[in-house]
Amino acid sequence: MFTGIVSTTGKVIQVEKSHGLSRITVSLPAGLESALAIGASISIDGVCLTVTSFSGQNVSFDVMHETLVRTTLGTLTPEASVNIERSTHSGQEVGGHILSGHVDCTAEVAEIRSPANNYVLTFRVPQQWMKYIFAKGFVALNGCSLTVTDPDYSLYTFQVWLIPETLRVTTFGAKKSGDQVNLEVDRTTQVIVDTVHSFLATNLDALIKGHRPGP
Repeated sequence: MFTGIVSTTGKVIQVEKSHGLSRITVSLPAGLESALAIGASISIDGVCLTVTSFSGQNVSFDVMHETLVRTTLGTLTPEASVNIERSTHSGQEVGGHILSGHVDCTAEVAEIRSPANNYVLTFRVPQQWMKYIFAKGFVALNGCSLTVTDPDYSLYTFQVWLIPETLRVTTFGAKKSGDQVNLEVDRTTQVIVDTVHSFLATNLDALIKGHRPGP
């Protein structure tokens, strides 16, 4: 589990591709490798990956085909910068919201604006995921817990506003229009929305006719 509070980035130093699998090696900032172990979970651009080997600050992960096609990890190349978060532990402050690191889809950077002391990114998402995105709700983009503003359900877009500190410690400042990022919707929101939709799909006719809905 992760908190969505990304405080640093790392650099991809090697990508080894084989059939249905890639091994990605990332150089962690000094100190982040402390107490690392084989099998540990690290969020790389919002994707929960398992450490398969490490040497000093260089950490390797095996990434399966499903993850490669569902996320941006399949497009990573050496020298690319990625957002990094070590998994949370008992007693740690949750400054963002709880994330699983299981990415739902990718979102496209549709527009970038730079008002004074702010940075505004507009993202476009696949239509089926827009129902989980609400104003003032949470989303995770490349592993960062961010607050949604201005959702547009006709264009399938929403905005996030970033402060200078977020730009400093993440990769968002380097994104361009058309770039893809990994999106994880808030699981609590998803459960509520899916439960309501399922209930209405089953009981709408009864509710319209004034009958008591089923269990």
